[in-house]
Amino acid sequence: MTGPLAPGAAPPPAAPNGSAVTEFLLEGFSSLGQRPRVLLFAVFLALYLLTLSGNAVIVSIIRRDRHLHTPMYFFLSLLSVSETCYSMAIIPRMLQGLLCPHMPIPRPACAAQLFFYLTFGVNNCFLLTAMGYDRYAAICSPLRYSAIMRRAACARLAASCLGVGLCMAVAQVASVFGLPYCRARVVAHFFCDVTPLLRLACADTTANEILSLAVSVLVLVVPMGLVFCSYVFIIATILRIASAEGRKKAFATCASHLTVVIVHYGCASIVYLKPKSQASPVQDRLVSVTYTVITPLLNPVVYSLRNKEVKDALLRAAGRKPLSD
Repeated sequence: MTGPLAPGAAPPPAAPNGSAVTEFLLEGFSSLGQRPRVLLFAVFLALYLLTLSGNAVIVSIIRRDRHLHTPMYFFLSLLSVSETCYSMAIIPRMLQGLLCPHMPIPRPACAAQLFFYLTFGVNNCFLLTAMGYDRYAAICSPLRYSAIMRRAACARLAASCLGVGLCMAVAQVASVFGLPYCRARVVAHFFCDVTPLLRLACADTTANEILSLAVSVLVLVVPMGLVFCSYVFIIATILRIASAEGRKKAFATCASHLTVVIVHYGCASIVYLKPKSQASPVQDRLVSVTYTVITPLLNPVVYSLRNKEVKDALLRAAGRKPLSD
């Protein structure tokens, strides 16, 4: 339950019997030697800086280019902001842990990290669903698209996504940190997540695990189902387009979104929806690296390399394409 913090080092002492744990130690990658940790630090820092700069470019381009003032890019800019906040909640502490594996995280800071991680993680899931609905409206109901995706409707969708994230985060944080922690304090993860924390509680966590599963189903299965239904109708509509060029253009508008959806939901589902009997802290950490480090970077990369409108906007910003184009 409490893996080694460094090769040959003794684990930190548990809290004395009867006393509450006031700080945790994130195990992270501390079982690796110093050189592998420094190498991981360099790699993750580079990816983090690319994520921040890539998402900043996406938001800036969408704000300044009038060609991108559409519902699709409104949601993309919100997703970029949310992914940035999501990364900032996880990666700086992970980088610190790679260089200083013995540095504890106070209990309130751990709760705050879990809160922001869940808020923006859930927000991302529902923003991807809103983007799927936008593509459905644009392709399946093009004549009514402007009426369906009015500015007020987009704002309500965005507020609902964030509201659901906040509610889920409050419920989960209250559930996890309402438990007593009085023995082990080494979290078998590189950030404060629900399942690793529940493993440390010195109380029955059955109700908490049921709540966690219910939240996972609501946050992952329901949005995935909605996106899947949207794409069933989208593909059926595209296949009815007579022109091959028209079909290609319609598919191109969905390819970027679908790529991000598959990676995002796929990785998160592996960790949060698999049976408890198959849970492995090491495997969970490896998969978590994908959706906490790689997926936030995937958003600007996919939308800048695979999306013609964004590439054209980047060229216009660089002065290499006429503004009237």
